[in-house]
Amino acid sequence: MANSAESRRGGRPRSAEIGAAALEVTLALLDETGYRRLSIEEVARRAGTSRPALYRRWPTRPALVLAALAGRLDGIQIPDTGCTMCDLGEAIGVFVAAFRRLPPDVIGPLLADCAADPELHTLFMATLFDPPRQAVRQTLARAVERGDLRRDLDLELAVDLLGSLVHHRVLFGHAPFGDTEIETAVETLLGGIAADYPALLEHSRRQLEAPTVLHHLHG
Repeated sequence: MANSAESRRGGRPRSAEIGAAALEVTLALLDETGYRRLSIEEVARRAGTSRPALYRRWPTRPALVLAALAGRLDGIQIPDTGCTMCDLGEAIGVFVAAFRRLPPDVIGPLLADCAADPELHTLFMATLFDPPRQAVRQTLARAVERGDLRRDLDLELAVDLLGSLVHHRVLFGHAPFGDTEIETAVETLLGGIAADYPALLEHSRRQLEAPTVLHHLHG
């Protein structure tokens, strides 16, 4: 058995290892069984720790699940090629990909558990919705600065219009939402908010003819 000095030296790394293991196990269980059947007891058992140890770090099951899911949304890259149509298509693609990295049948019940608790609801939004929304918002903001979009554009409303489409299509799965649908969504939106839509369309076509073409917006 380690002496007290060794225990103190080894406490922090051991805690970090258990925390990482718990998050990895949580993701594995979400993929295997979904959110509703995930239990803190099973996470603790597989991670080689105890329920109290997990609850000290994550006081509720939703908090643990959100911490685990956050790892799948890290590293969102915001495109900046100077082509508004191309960049916006890529940004929406980032939005879609972010949700597709989440296990199925998780978002709905997880939101239901978080909705009544303001702190958990804030954490839910910050973890799952804000990163991809920020990618789209920054893309739109840069387009406004370049003069591609109208100066009076309500950025938050535009993000919500795009975000609601992604949420509806991806979460409910009632209709496809691949590259073609993303292209159509971008064209539909820009037709209403662009300062000069034909100019944007021509610019995107020139970009598509260049060697460094992005894979969205073929047309």
